[in-house]
Amino acid sequence: MDTEFFVHKLERHQTKDTIDSHVNGELTVLWRDWDKIINDPKMVYVNVIDSNQIKGPHLHKNRTSYFYCLDGEMVIVIQDKKNNYHEIKINSKEPSLIQVSNGVGAALVNPSEKIVKVLVLADIAWHPDENEMLNIKFENYDWNKWKK
Repeated sequence: MDTEFFVHKLERHQTKDTIDSHVNGELTVLWRDWDKIINDPKMVYVNVIDSNQIKGPHLHKNRTSYFYCLDGEMVIVIQDKKNNYHEIKINSKEPSLIQVSNGVGAALVNPSEKIVKVLVLADIAWHPDENEMLNIKFENYDWNKWKK
C-alpha cells in the first residue's frame, strides 16, 4: 500500500424489501472499527464543490483525510513526494474511498456543470485557531485542462 495516498474500493450490499424481498437499493460500507482501513475518525464533514471549480491545492501537516463522493463526479489531483501528479476520478455510482496522508498535497476538482458533494473523514479534528493546513502550488501542473 502506498503510504502517501491509496484508493480503497468499498464494499456494497443490496438491500431488500422486508415484505417481498425485492431489491430496493444498496448500502456502501465506509467505515467499521474492525476494518482498520481508516485511522479512527475524529471529524466528519461534507465538502460541497461548485460546478467547474477547484479547491486547493493544499496539504495538511498532521491530518490524514479520506474522501467519498456522495453526489456527482470529481477528480482528486495528488502530488506525491516525488513531485509526480496523480489524477484519481471518483463518482457516486462507483464507491471508492480516497486516502490522502498528511504532508501530501491535493486538490479537489469538479469538472462538471453540477455541484459535487464529498463526505470527508479525518483522523484529526480541525480547530479554527490552528494553522494545520498549508496552501501550496502545483507548479508544473496543467490547470487549464479543467477550465471551460
